[in-house]
Amino acid sequence: MTKLSRPHLAVAINPSASQGKGRHIGAHLVEALRATGRTVDEYRADDYEHLEAEARAAVANGVDALIVVGGDGTAQLGTNVCAGTETPLGIMPSGTGNDTAQGILGLPLDDMDAAIARIIEALDKPAWKIDAGIMRWKGGQRWFCSTVSAGFDALVNERANRLAFPKGPSRYTVGMVLELLELKPIHYTLTIDGVETQEQAILTTIANNSQYGGGMLICPEAKPDDGLLDIMMVRPLSRLNFLRIYPKVFKGTHVEDPRVIIRQGKKFRLDSPNLVGYSDGERIAPLPMDVEVMPRALPVLDTRL
Repeated sequence: MTKLSRPHLAVAINPSASQGKGRHIGAHLVEALRATGRTVDEYRADDYEHLEAEARAAVANGVDALIVVGGDGTAQLGTNVCAGTETPLGIMPSGTGNDTAQGILGLPLDDMDAAIARIIEALDKPAWKIDAGIMRWKGGQRWFCSTVSAGFDALVNERANRLAFPKGPSRYTVGMVLELLELKPIHYTLTIDGVETQEQAILTTIANNSQYGGGMLICPEAKPDDGLLDIMMVRPLSRLNFLRIYPKVFKGTHVEDPRVIIRQGKKFRLDSPNLVGYSDGERIAPLPMDVEVMPRALPVLDTRL
């Protein structure tokens, strides 16, 4: 792995990230990068597919790095552009959760200038090649960097997306309350590295990142460069016990509960009737879904301290 030799960068900004926060932060990033003497091509699009197409064209044209400005969904956009290439991906956090930027790349979320400084410093360091996952389903496939979920949290997203009222983030609070009232075990057919089992759980997450959901340490021992994915399942429990375990996930101590199961593997197949898979907060596709790790497939700007 070599350092970036040509100072030509592409910055893809999701202006709608976190209710428009991305516009302000993206402008500051571009200004700071240009102040270093680098050539910066700036791309903005409210449409996710349009922004990804522009970023993909920039990488195909030979930029030295792609830096995306947004949240975890925008980080996944960048992952799909840079995975399998030699172009490193940088992430400037400006979304709601920012788990990829924080949990994998170690960027501060409360200090914009410090995050920008770390990105600029990383441009003079060798790229860090981390693992990426591929999700495959009937009719499609997509890369991911952090997590894939198919359980209680996915059901909350599905319900919230169907709600006409309220608007904004409060829809997800209402969705969670409604799903909690109907909490029941989900039956899964789970295959890990060719071994199939029948499982009952209320929450299932496959992770390349230790955290998701805005800082929840869902798989606290997951590492993005060990060639493995971690799967976390919560066995069936009552609503009261679920509410007791839930706060522990922010410290990662939920794994001490015997009803929380964590395993590792390289290839997973997850199937459950009438369940949709989500990844990094984005709706992906109905199950069944195959999930496979691709070791060191994603070069990233190494912003770790």
